Amino acid sequence: MQSKQHEISDEEVSANSQIPVGQQIRELRRARGLTLTDMKNVTGRSVGNLSEMERGVSPITIEALDAIALALDVSINWFFSGTAVAAPEERDVVVRRSARREINLSQAGTREELLSPNLKGQLELILTTFSPGAGTGDAGRARKGEEGGMIISGTLELSVNGKSYVLEEGDSFQMLGAGKHWCHNPGDVDTVVVWAISPATY
Repeated sequence: MQSKQHEISDEEVSANSQIPVGQQIRELRRARGLTLTDMKNVTGRSVGNLSEMERGVSPITIEALDAIALALDVSINWFFSGTAVAAPEERDVVVRRSARREINLSQAGTREELLSPNLKGQLELILTTFSPGAGTGDAGRARKGEEGGMIISGTLELSVNGKSYVLEEGDSFQMLGAGKHWCHNPGDVDTVVVWAISPATY
């Protein structure tokens, strides 16, 4: 396995258009020449669970996708699907609502939409929708850079380096440096969050 994370181009992301996340994982794993046992050893998840996620039987959480992406030597950005069609004069500047790329983890109650027009810059904007009770997973995600955001609607419980905060509509946050964080929706309606990530290595 490569020691440096694979750089993702817009062309590679677009090539995943409309392909279920589980199928993308299976195809990329096979392209890397990895077995499910190899993946088990890196992710800490069972062969059975990994197989079920690839087949769309078990839900894939952001926490699981983060570990799988690391094992496959890509960033989560690899799994964004959609064509992000834009007029020539808007390309690289504007993303129309109807043309957002997304990672649909509906079985786990999460949808991630890419608000940035491309993945070439240092800043990445993402719109996350958490269904009631959904979240990133209690184990947390290791930050690869600076992250921040604002709650557009609903309630978000955010834990940063072991300290928890409950954020409501209009509240914002920022996380600097290395560390872990997790979040989830403790309410009974969808929670929508805009994230800013730098560098663009979500």
